[in-house]
Amino acid sequence: MQLAAAQLSQHLQRGLRPLYTLHGDEPLLVQEAADAIRGAARAQGYTERTVHTVAGAHFDWSGVLAAGGSLSLFADKQIVEIRIPSGKPGKEGGAALQQIAEQAAGNEGTLTLVLLPRLDFQTRKTAWFGALEGHGVALELQPVERAALPQWIAQRLAQQGQRVCSGEEGQRTLQFFADRVEGNLLAAHQEIQKLALLYPAGELRFEQVETAVLNVARYDVFKLSEAVLAGNAARVQRMLDGLQAEGEAEVLVHYTLAEDIRALKRVKDAMAAGRPLPMALREQRVWGAKEKLFERVLPRLAAPVLEKLLHSAHVVDGIVKGLKSPGWPADGWQALHRLAMELCLAAGGRRA
Repeated sequence: MQLAAAQLSQHLQRGLRPLYTLHGDEPLLVQEAADAIRGAARAQGYTERTVHTVAGAHFDWSGVLAAGGSLSLFADKQIVEIRIPSGKPGKEGGAALQQIAEQAAGNEGTLTLVLLPRLDFQTRKTAWFGALEGHGVALELQPVERAALPQWIAQRLAQQGQRVCSGEEGQRTLQFFADRVEGNLLAAHQEIQKLALLYPAGELRFEQVETAVLNVARYDVFKLSEAVLAGNAARVQRMLDGLQAEGEAEVLVHYTLAEDIRALKRVKDAMAAGRPLPMALREQRVWGAKEKLFERVLPRLAAPVLEKLLHSAHVVDGIVKGLKSPGWPADGWQALHRLAMELCLAAGGRRA
């Protein structure tokens, strides 16, 4: 069965299931959901825990399969945790996960917890994931979108008895907080906890929040992609400045921007060849939030515009590797700013 993250606490109060699968790329939310399940399990006598991390194509699954029936002399209930960082268990692992899922209900005394990254559409249609979902509880831990981050921060503050001022000042405080922790929910969580240590319960002024969270921004190169495609020029400039200040590699930032341009061109070409947009997006493995952004952006992008963007990406590839190009800045970060802004404006944005 599928379960929304917001329903987990109420679900656990009603009792544990023998199998849980958590999938998502937001470390904080995955960690919190896993901790909640482990805590509920410990309260019900699951005192032993083993962890198996699946690494490489030659991982030995026999130990995982045997773990469910190998309770120690000192425990009658155990948690078996299976971590698959790649999200690809392979043929042998897929068969093992199906067996684990099918036997979960009859394996008394064992709670199995499977941890996966965000899964694409094809992986979610595999037999092994279907078995995990069908025989247990599956939770997708989706990232908090940028627009929802201020409200998320307000809710977390409320959980520790704190709140921002009402009205315009409060909104400004939450927006400032969200800007400073751009792209990193764990950083936001840590700064919220810091506020609980620094100030008592009650109302927080803007100055208090500003002092506490100044200079904690953690910029994510992959969030930059979403900001560019959304046409948010001011955010793009702020994120590029943050990535540069934090020492991010220029080639990685370029790769992210160039890969988006190439993907847009491939989808546009597929549509020109008669493919429906949903089919073209699936073929290029464009999912989730980026799928919605592509759907918005593609009608705005004519073929000549995409060709020009591809040429610009090729030029900047050389610049970040030390080459020079007439009419372009010699500095890699300045060239990346120009490339990002070209794509941002083509996507319908305005100059900051």
